[in-house]
Amino acid sequence: MGVETFAGSNTVVIDLGLDRGEPDTYATPSRSTVPGWFRPVLVTVLVLLSSVASAAPLPPALSPLISLRVGPADTYSMTEERRLIAQTVGTVSAYDLDDGDLIWEVDQERPTYRMRTAGGLVLMRPWTYGPGQPVTTALSLATGVSQWKHPGMVMTITGSSALLAVTSVRSNSGSNRRVQGPIERVDARTGKPLWRIAVPSTAVMLGVPGPDGAPRLLVVHDDRTAAVHDLATGRKLAGTELPPANYGPENPTVTDGLLLLRHLGRWEPVVSAYDPVTLQLRWQRSAERAYEVRNCGAFACLVGPAGITAIRPSDGRLEWYQPSWRSIEQRGELLLAYGNSINVTDPIGIVDPANGRVLVDLTGWRLVGGSGGDHVLVTRAAAAGARTMVAVAGPGTAGLRPLAELPPGTGDCQAVPDRLACRSSSGELTVWAYRKKV
Repeated sequence: MGVETFAGSNTVVIDLGLDRGEPDTYATPSRSTVPGWFRPVLVTVLVLLSSVASAAPLPPALSPLISLRVGPADTYSMTEERRLIAQTVGTVSAYDLDDGDLIWEVDQERPTYRMRTAGGLVLMRPWTYGPGQPVTTALSLATGVSQWKHPGMVMTITGSSALLAVTSVRSNSGSNRRVQGPIERVDARTGKPLWRIAVPSTAVMLGVPGPDGAPRLLVVHDDRTAAVHDLATGRKLAGTELPPANYGPENPTVTDGLLLLRHLGRWEPVVSAYDPVTLQLRWQRSAERAYEVRNCGAFACLVGPAGITAIRPSDGRLEWYQPSWRSIEQRGELLLAYGNSINVTDPIGIVDPANGRVLVDLTGWRLVGGSGGDHVLVTRAAAAGARTMVAVAGPGTAGLRPLAELPPGTGDCQAVPDRLACRSSSGELTVWAYRKKV
């Protein structure tokens, strides 16, 4: 290649040397004309554009995972072990809630009206006909293989996986249990009794914290004598006589390490606080017309017709008061308030337990059973016969976010973190995976 300059002219002629052959392409110069600083920026932009173009789209806010045909009386349970245990016609099945795969399936002798999991077992109480207590059948949660049967109800207490058998139950709602007859701890592997506590008549039993935080068993007999027992051995560790009270599923209750009992005082109803280890009285205060004491975050809430009063369990001092509320519920990490002039069971919202302030307004929505940990699921029908909208609500989800519409005829829903199960009027049980953030 040569360069020639004409005299008296500024014209420069460049000889490309075409006699040596035409270049492969004119689109690729031998030297880049792009400034050096721009090249890494251009590469970064191209990589980002390529990543966005190739990224998989987000899954739907509500994605079907499992669908089963069930009967009207068939039961199901979604467990902490991320399992769906479902009774269908003639079988009991376990599914993995992460991927929807069937883990095991076994035949069943008769329909079950109650099902729960504890100690690596599926505990089922089948329907029985005629006199006598229904037995409890235990299946392995891992394999579905039958382990043992017990002639009575087998249950657990809050904070412990110990299996406790009672011969009769007067009231089986709430965190406590009213029982009749002896209390036995049964071996989770064999179903055989490990120890027995005599209960001549009736009693209320509940879990209380020990000095090391490990749960113990408190039994309040109908003669008002109370005893704390070691769960490993059944040995009595402390005892006292408590005042006359309406002992039942929600009285007494344990809040922030203290045992709180609502009972009649000298002049009015009072709340007394006892040390759960020694059963010694710590303090006493007016019950403020409350008919119930419930947990509400780090406080205890006095529930009654005059509203909700939050007190400190350590000394009984007032923290906040909400006169228009009628009930309170601790669900997972959240505190829920209920009650309005129309229906006292309608949710008001998710509230801050520190001051009673409403964080997320749930007016007009209905709560789905179960817990999502730091959020709850709620449903709402726009009009009679319309499809139902499901939404996620919680302080960590920026309030209330609609997820999707449920199929027509869907109801009887339960939730665990990231999973929603509902029945349909056509006899289907469907489990959906849901995204908390949409």
